[in-house]
Amino acid sequence: MKIWKCAALFLCSAFNVATYAASFNCDKARTQTEHAICEYRVVNDADVKMATTYNIIKRLVPMGTRGVIQNEQVKWLQLRDQCGSSSSCLSEVYKMRQQKLDMYMDRVYKHGPF
Repeated sequence: MKIWKCAALFLCSAFNVATYAASFNCDKARTQTEHAICEYRVVNDADVKMATTYNIIKRLVPMGTRGVIQNEQVKWLQLRDQCGSSSSCLSEVYKMRQQKLDMYMDRVYKHGPF
């Protein structure tokens, strides 16, 4: 019986720990924005989705387009960082970036990466 109580206590405490998986290591978050991304689950999920889509697209598009997408990403990161810790602002900028990346992905689907 004591083993079951210990197991139940362990499981409950394990679920209370934040287990988010941002596109960067949250233990090394430096800026107010990075801390907010790690704190808010919805924003964290958007960050992971955007980073995954971005990394896939970079490998599928021709070199010239790849440079354009990388430049856009740098500009977008600067815009994102202006949100500070505002989860609503972060949600909006992630939505905007995901839509742009989805547009590139649609082009790849329609025309191929070549």
